[in-house]
Amino acid sequence: MYVPQNPVIWLLLTVLDLYSWIVLAAVVMSWLLAFNVVNYHNNIVRGLVRFLEVMTEPVFRQVRRVIPPIGGIDLSPIIVFFAIIFLEKLIVYVYARFLPY
Repeated sequence: MYVPQNPVIWLLLTVLDLYSWIVLAAVVMSWLLAFNVVNYHNNIVRGLVRFLEVMTEPVFRQVRRVIPPIGGIDLSPIIVFFAIIFLEKLIVYVYARFLPY
């Protein structure tokens, strides 16, 4: 992806990229917990799960208000990924189109 030299744009893109990794980690951790690969009673795992919930659950909750889980499958992480990608592309487009070099 094209990364502009503008520090504000770079920071926005970096924060969005970092948040997409946090969302991915939350999804993987939920799978690991669901299949009993990791034990929630472990202090490190519990701390990591709580951190990921604090970081992602407010956004997921807003998406679930609009699109509830369908057949027990929560689509909110997928929608959040699409939103992040859309925002990244939009930021780069607006920067390239409207802001001077």
